[in-house]
Amino acid sequence: MPAQGITVDHFYKTFKDRLRLKQIAGRDGMTRVIKVPEFNRPGLALADYFEYFASKRIQVIGKVEVTYLRSLSSEGRKAKLEKLFRQNFPCLVVARNFVPLPELLAIADRKSIPVFRSHLITMHLINKGTAFLEDEFAESTTMSGDLLEVYGVGVLLRGKSGVGKSECALALIKRGHRLITDDVVRIRVEDGKQLIGSGAQLTRHHMEIRGLGIINVQTLFGVGCVRDQKRIDVMITLEEWDSDKEYERLGLVDKVVNILGIQIPHVVIPVRPGRDIALLVETASLNQRLKWMGYHAAQDLNKKLLQEIKKNNQSTQQ
Repeated sequence: MPAQGITVDHFYKTFKDRLRLKQIAGRDGMTRVIKVPEFNRPGLALADYFEYFASKRIQVIGKVEVTYLRSLSSEGRKAKLEKLFRQNFPCLVVARNFVPLPELLAIADRKSIPVFRSHLITMHLINKGTAFLEDEFAESTTMSGDLLEVYGVGVLLRGKSGVGKSECALALIKRGHRLITDDVVRIRVEDGKQLIGSGAQLTRHHMEIRGLGIINVQTLFGVGCVRDQKRIDVMITLEEWDSDKEYERLGLVDKVVNILGIQIPHVVIPVRPGRDIALLVETASLNQRLKWMGYHAAQDLNKKLLQEIKKNNQSTQQ
């Protein structure tokens, strides 16, 4: 979550198209900070109840509030709106494309509190806006690597520069799997229990391949080979083969890695000439799906071996 929140200017530029926003007042207040990823309808405040007013939230005026304000005289509206804007909230959105009251616009300009207008109905505006803000405020980090969807499994592919991450990702895309992002992965926590990965909008669906340069995956392989975001289910690290290192051969114990306080499976694949790394990544993804279904190949085989040893021991004793 952003330590100090986000500015109203960032909110407007980021979500103006998705929330169909148009600024109509308070242009001098765009540096105000939104500290809470929630919206508030100030109905009770317009009735002069301010004891628990949510002043840190974006305020939304809908049909009920507009109808009430229109029922008042101009002086009455001014008095109500003066008290409301005195709460110093970050900004206000008028839903349903209602024509803003002149008193509201005048006070907003004087107080330098931005006011926006949206075509969305009030509840859709609040629901969509809250979801967008929760994503924006979610705890996040960035990691170098490639993020792909392989057989429905979100695979974060990592490794040192030059180890072959992008080439492996390209081979997987050629086999029909999907790219989320290349080079830099933005990771955020969703619902406090899962990691969601995405890429920068500017470079979305592009890859850098040494010797080829920048390619557009969607243009080359089709829209079915890309997606905008994906839950991260497993991290696979590619590393140069080290003959002095003992690599995992049985897989009885599942290794994990901690990202933003959430643990996900971690697989290390050594790279050397002749190994089909894309095939190994596919196999690791399918193996992960089997584990979700309750089948662990290494542990199952180990269990059978132990049972066979026990059976042989009993036969010898007899």
